[in-house]
Amino acid sequence: MSSDVYRYHFGDQIPAVEVETTLILSIFGTEALHGEAQTRLDAGHAFDAKKRTVVIDAGTPVGRDLNRLFIGFMTREFGSGSFRVARVERPSEPKQPQPETVTA
Repeated sequence: MSSDVYRYHFGDQIPAVEVETTLILSIFGTEALHGEAQTRLDAGHAFDAKKRTVVIDAGTPVGRDLNRLFIGFMTREFGSGSFRVARVERPSEPKQPQPETVTA
């Protein structure tokens, strides 16, 4: 099952501080489009310098815009071959118990 969460992985040739700076720039751009409060609420993201990853939840219009800005800035600055991006597979949702109907 696919989702709207994307994980970016960066090679050693890109300084982690540059990735973080580009993410922050992307967040500022998203805030310009949607406002600071809406961006904080709807643009889930994480940066891990040690693992050299960025994860963006693009499950909302705000998150999709953050994702578009980030990939656009990263591609423009470092080139499309400088990082990998993949959709994150979410574990399947546990089934909710269904109410039983008893007929007499």
